[in-house]
Amino acid sequence: MNRQDNINQLRAGDPFDLVVIGGGATGCGIALDAATRGLSVALLERDDFAQGTSSKSTKLVHGGVRYLEKAVKKLDRAQFDLVREGLRERGRLLKNAPHLAHSIRLMTPVKTWREAAYIYAGLVLYDMLSGCLSLGRSAVVSKKKAAKLFPQLNLDGYVAAVIYSDGQFNDARMAVTLARTAASYGAVCANHVEVTGLVKQGGRISGVTVRDCLDGQEFTIAAKGVVNAAGPFADAIRRMDDPEVAPMLKTSSGIHILLPADVAPRDLSLMIPKTEDGRVLFMIPWQGFVLFGTTDEPAPIEFDPAPERRDVDYLLRYASAYLRRPVTRDDVLAVWSGLRPLVFNPNKKNTQELARSHVIDISASGLLTMTGGKWTSYRSMAEEAVDAACQTFCLGQSRPCATQELRLLGSRAYLPEGWRDLARREGVADELARSLWTLYGDEAAAIVKLGRDEDLLTPLHPEHPYVGAEVAFAVRHEMAQHVGDVLLRRLPLGLLNMRHAMQAAAAVADIMARELGWDEARRDSEVDNACRLLAAWFAGREDQAAAQA
Repeated sequence: MNRQDNINQLRAGDPFDLVVIGGGATGCGIALDAATRGLSVALLERDDFAQGTSSKSTKLVHGGVRYLEKAVKKLDRAQFDLVREGLRERGRLLKNAPHLAHSIRLMTPVKTWREAAYIYAGLVLYDMLSGCLSLGRSAVVSKKKAAKLFPQLNLDGYVAAVIYSDGQFNDARMAVTLARTAASYGAVCANHVEVTGLVKQGGRISGVTVRDCLDGQEFTIAAKGVVNAAGPFADAIRRMDDPEVAPMLKTSSGIHILLPADVAPRDLSLMIPKTEDGRVLFMIPWQGFVLFGTTDEPAPIEFDPAPERRDVDYLLRYASAYLRRPVTRDDVLAVWSGLRPLVFNPNKKNTQELARSHVIDISASGLLTMTGGKWTSYRSMAEEAVDAACQTFCLGQSRPCATQELRLLGSRAYLPEGWRDLARREGVADELARSLWTLYGDEAAAIVKLGRDEDLLTPLHPEHPYVGAEVAFAVRHEMAQHVGDVLLRRLPLGLLNMRHAMQAAAAVADIMARELGWDEARRDSEVDNACRLLAAWFAGREDQAAAQA
């Protein structure tokens, strides 16, 4: 994807079948579904692809064990269907993007054999609902076996543990890959393009007005239909259509911290199904480190929310309680917070009780809003949204949905151990080959060639495998326009070790300056902006009530 070429196509004036607002999981999925059906589609993102919630998840691809418990306890068919759909989509995501997603095992310690039997029975049902897409059978293991599998875990007071399987993925790269795959089928995708208004003719929406956030230029894009997939900001787009419209969403914040690799095994995760205040926590090996989160707290809608220090302290207390050694702020390598859009039910005040299902809303003037849901179900949500769009906007006989078994870019010649052949064939270190293979799949060799041709195989930071060629590739083919686009989404460095990311910012900016023609002032500004954001996230912010006290 070349951004300037895409901007030129957007400005050309030719009408699109669909304009999709929002470049997160839902919007990128909708663009891909529409493009593979033969529709002309424009995907617009105000900031960067997956800059919001879609790059700040727990990195899990799951059906939702806790939703299944609620479905059974409350005889809630909607929650049951949500789990079944999630498990089906989990299997499809792992098959369609195997370089970005894989299965993991999770352990839950239990204090009584009755609790073990209860949880195991639920997980057997969970496995059964997976059908032929199951990732493996759940099991109950003794305390002795659990201690051997997870030696860092403090099992005092526990009698056994239950182990089950779910999926894990790289969310930010998944979104970028969806957008690139959509572009390969003809979608015109552009980040850093803000929708400033909706154009109407005869009371019906006929396009959008936009502003290029990089040069400030404004123009209009005509379309037969507009899809609002703006995540937590979906209500803001709806108010462009009708300033008096009632809100659809509540938002909850999820916070995650990254810890050193030695706090957990490389091949086993911890799931805490219920804390004293009803939250669910995960401790998961990810990208060579350990991710720990998330809380589920009501939160205001804001852009790039800074983590609350009280939430970091909350996670540190629980990590220390479950591990055999104390976990302190000195162990924290990175921290980030994201907002999750939840479909609002005015009769429920606790966001933990809000529905996790998605909702389609079509306004009187024809704005189609798809909101709610979760990353795992992005594909089925996109299919449903495009089905509704074809009917609502009279788009004719487009081809049927083709994404159920559609391999994404990077996965079409992917083999799980292909990095070994890459290392041998290209003569690069195993660590670099493995890193490139898991980020780019079968496109990894192109990164190596670019790096060798242009002397860009030097690591951006001595303690990480990421190299300069990845920065150049991100600019040329993945629309990266800011240093933060690279450090936080094209590469995971900013989410793994924020100090190291700040140290690497200058090297990233030097390469981007050559690629994009920045002068010294712009280069320095990019470094400052990226470091300021990373420092703000890492430091967190004090709880306002505590600060006032």
